[in-house]
Amino acid sequence: MSLRRRLSNGGYSDVVGELQTWVDGKLTVRRRDGSVVSVAAADLVAGKVVPPPPPRRQRSSDPDS
Repeated sequence: MSLRRRLSNGGYSDVVGELQTWVDGKLTVRRRDGSVVSVAAADLVAGKVVPPPPPRRQRSSDPDS
């Protein structure tokens, strides 16, 4: 999923990953690199479901393919 949050300086920041929890006004998202980010629901501006990336295509070793 993709979340947009409002920062304390008035700007915005996006967090992309898998929603782990949404408890007591706090969302926890695990990014693809394994890091975990907490976002206060009060700071949440927008969110949407992002489909998983398509599988990688394998390269052909045959140059005529």
